Amino acid sequence: MNPTYFLLLIYIIVCTLIITYWAAKRSGTTKQYYIASGTLTGYQNGMAISGDFISAASFLGVVGMIAIRGYDGFLYSIGFLVSYIVVLFLVSEPVHRLGKYSLGDVVCTRFPSQTMRFMMAFCTFIISILYMIPQLVASGFLLRLLLDIDYSLSVFVIGTIMTIYVVFGGMVATSWVQIIKTVLLMSGTFLLTLIVFSHFNWDLSNLLSRVKEGTPLGEQFFLPGHLYHNSLEFLSLQLSLVLGTAGLPHILMRLFTVRNTAEVRKSLLSATWIIGLFYFMTLVLGFGTVALLGYDQLIAKDPTGNLAAPLLASVVGGDFLLAFVSAVAFTTIVAVVSGLAISATTAFSHDIFYHIWKKEKTNEKEQLWAARLTAFVIGFLSTLFALRLESINVTFLVSMTFIVAASSIFPVLILTIYWKRFTHVGAISAIISGVAASIIFVALGPYIMNPVDGWINADPIFSLYNPGIITIPIGFAGAILGSLFSKNSLHKETNFHDFYIKAQTGISSRGDQEW
Repeated sequence: MNPTYFLLLIYIIVCTLIITYWAAKRSGTTKQYYIASGTLTGYQNGMAISGDFISAASFLGVVGMIAIRGYDGFLYSIGFLVSYIVVLFLVSEPVHRLGKYSLGDVVCTRFPSQTMRFMMAFCTFIISILYMIPQLVASGFLLRLLLDIDYSLSVFVIGTIMTIYVVFGGMVATSWVQIIKTVLLMSGTFLLTLIVFSHFNWDLSNLLSRVKEGTPLGEQFFLPGHLYHNSLEFLSLQLSLVLGTAGLPHILMRLFTVRNTAEVRKSLLSATWIIGLFYFMTLVLGFGTVALLGYDQLIAKDPTGNLAAPLLASVVGGDFLLAFVSAVAFTTIVAVVSGLAISATTAFSHDIFYHIWKKEKTNEKEQLWAARLTAFVIGFLSTLFALRLESINVTFLVSMTFIVAASSIFPVLILTIYWKRFTHVGAISAIISGVAASIIFVALGPYIMNPVDGWINADPIFSLYNPGIITIPIGFAGAILGSLFSKNSLHKETNFHDFYIKAQTGISSRGDQEW
């Protein structure tokens, strides 16, 4: 075990636990626990959104994908960046104005019913858990490779720390852990980028020529076609990433942690700049890995390419830089799973316990007790799943997360906000059809049915790894058909004109206004 890495890791854990202790004293109400009382500034929230979104897969996986796949590896990351334009222009401000703690609040502003709230909570819970499990599994492999400790111990450590953050600190602790993670991540990536450039005397042409020599792709490294040979596959992937982000509950929940829509805009604009700069730096790091480490040496040490950034840090900066980059990777994992855990906790404790089970007849103390108990159970279950899935390829869960979000929550939000004829039945139909289609098409695809490394030793019935190009239209079709074949008069529904004005301006028919 590298003692430098171990000391940095312990230092980061202690610092974040101190933040959790501080946050626990400021999480005495549900508003503080769920959304940090809306006290974050736009720039703070933008950093937290970046910390929530840039996962270990982005930090480690994208660098390796660029090093191995070239142009296509970088193009893969573009979908993540473009997604924030969709969030900014289509859903961010209406979601902030209509919601309080959860996405269920947003949709139930127009379609107030326990069934609708349950469906939104169920979808939020499923998406959060689907995304959390592969993050924990990846963390187990990462710490095992970097620290040479047992996989089970690695998962247990990260699962425990995540649970402590969420149970005791709520959104306050989660937000500040994500902000610190963003500072560390951007600082470490920027430092590593500068060191890479310095190795080539700050000459970009020199770096690019060395890249051609270091990769077996040669000149083709800078051309598309090395990740997916099927252009439809790549289009489907990008569609899932762009629209799926606008349906990820743990990202959209961050829109409630600021006080007004001006801060919402600042949040998303600053997050977009941070994420864009980060992906630009991963491009340089991918080039540097090929130029300084070489394709053959990278594949020999790590065939997946997931350790490209730590291996590059070791080559250019020795043990200390490797330790720092590894510590940043650890913080990245903990910050992301904490954000996922708080979204799943809110979905259950606020939507199901408070609104459905207790019918809004309970006090703050009981709500906080339910939220903390839920956070503990979610942390325990997700850690248990991750421990049991050590020998199984769970890559499909990441794909399914974005596909489910793009095929169910995204259509519901968009049509709830913008379509006058959308109905309660259409919203439920969208969720059911989107989730069902996502599960069926992924289950029949190469992730599950594959003679080489699939769960089922058989040829896939559906050839696309990322079937979003099929499932997203199915989700919208379910919404539209459900709305057209149902009658508005049979369902309790707010006046769309008043609802739309409130969604776009914050002014309700009662004269309330967001300042």
